[in-house]
Amino acid sequence: MNKDEQFEKLREQLKKEKDWPTIYMFKFIIPADNRKIALVSSKFSDEAIITQKESTSGKYISITIKEVMLDADSIINKYKEMEGIEGLMAL
Repeated sequence: MNKDEQFEKLREQLKKEKDWPTIYMFKFIIPADNRKIALVSSKFSDEAIITQKESTSGKYISITIKEVMLDADSIINKYKEMEGIEGLMAL
């Protein structure tokens, strides 16, 4: 399944399960690099709640972000914005 198909599947799932606007939880894993962590955080508004947890080895950081999203497309667009960050894994 390619990225477009994955996003379309997510869009359909979100439209069925959510009432809009809603607080959506994004989860990412990224190498422990302050520049990359700052880049991820910069993609979200000042109102977003951002928490971080370091892996046991200290090589990776888990980032959880909760933000009010207006619709399924705004969530998909946010994931697309994150695609350019090297080493980022979206969960």
